[in-house]
Amino acid sequence: MDCNKVGTLLCRLRKEKGMTQKQIADRLNISDKAISKWERGLGCPDVSLLGELSVLFEVNIEQILAGELKPNNVEIGNLKRIKFYVCSSCGNVISNSGDAEISCCGRKLSPLVAKAADEMHIATVEDAEGEYYITFDHEMSKTHYISFVALVTSDKLLLVRLYPEQTAEVRLPKIIGARLQQKYGAILYYYCNRHGLQIL
Repeated sequence: MDCNKVGTLLCRLRKEKGMTQKQIADRLNISDKAISKWERGLGCPDVSLLGELSVLFEVNIEQILAGELKPNNVEIGNLKRIKFYVCSSCGNVISNSGDAEISCCGRKLSPLVAKAADEMHIATVEDAEGEYYITFDHEMSKTHYISFVALVTSDKLLLVRLYPEQTAEVRLPKIIGARLQQKYGAILYYYCNRHGLQIL
């Protein structure tokens, strides 16, 4: 750990929050001299304070220890690069279209890898009054179910959560100009809690 880099980052984060060294010290129940020492690179925060600093500055502990915030490249916004994440502990569904460190329930999540739907996960798509009526011949028990369905174009994401013991069907509005085909328009993703992310 480079105390100079950590100190420079802590000083920057404090100023971004518009706080004085004294205010930070009061929040952490330490002296403002300790804050001054850190910011000058003459020492680093005690491990017991890293969690509080992380919450206070809204920065991951790893980034504090590294002494730098690495910005991602600016994404143009094409949602066809979307990544989905599902927390194995709580079932939370998260999506993003750029590079990000995603975590939930205290664990880092890896992006799901979509695979072509197998015969057990085939979706039936029908046109129904300006909507896609999508059904699955899939059980919806508490232990095996479709968790979400997402329709993605280059600039739109429509995501519907499904829950155990409900019918495995959704209605999604047709997105103007997008055909439900992977090559030319909208992409349909759906996630089975046992078998992962499927793509139509």
